[in-house]
Amino acid sequence: MSEQIDIACDRLRGGGIVLVYDADGREEETDMVVASEFVNQDIVRTMRKEGGGLICVTIPPDTRRVLGIPYMVDVLSHSTKLFPILDGLKPNDIPYDAKSSFSLTINHRKTFTGITDRDRAMTISQFAKVVKLSMSCDNGQAADTFTKNFRSPGHVHLLNASDRLVLDRQGHTELATALATLAGVTPTATICEMMGDDGRALSKEMAKKYAAKKGLPFLDGSEIIKAYRENLKSK
Repeated sequence: MSEQIDIACDRLRGGGIVLVYDADGREEETDMVVASEFVNQDIVRTMRKEGGGLICVTIPPDTRRVLGIPYMVDVLSHSTKLFPILDGLKPNDIPYDAKSSFSLTINHRKTFTGITDRDRAMTISQFAKVVKLSMSCDNGQAADTFTKNFRSPGHVHLLNASDRLVLDRQGHTELATALATLAGVTPTATICEMMGDDGRALSKEMAKKYAAKKGLPFLDGSEIIKAYRENLKSK
């Protein structure tokens, strides 16, 4: 792996923030990325105040299958008989992607409203424990733990990563999950888009300046894709 990937992986293992830009011609957005297992209220506050986008949590494909967590587009498409309006809302015109990765929204059952920094940090860090459990036990135990400890809808958005991660799709969901995998942490990442003060996403140049000012690693999506492919070949 490259030096920049190594630095980013070390930062994730230490519970720190890494900035990831997807690609020119795609969303052209930079996301703050943190390993979900290390998320605390300070991280949520930083994402909320200095990122400004939607705080989401990625689900690795194995966990998605073990828990049976659906894509939201599939939930809505199966509900059109009861709610016909949903048929007209199909996201079949996303300009940069074929399918939305959005899944359920959740709150931990011990949260109050679910939206505070403390509540969201609890939901995220506890969900990371479910991801870890799903990779080391029978399906039933992980699913029971998930439903026992979480409710839906909630204030934390879950994102389903594609089956082969960046080999199938190169969105922030897959890029962040692949980076967490390379870092050897529980393979779920918490991500938040960085917004500018001009009503648009923060430009790549401004995101790089922010990274330099804060001493944060900045990665282009292509760097993660290359490292992930190399890692697969080495196994």
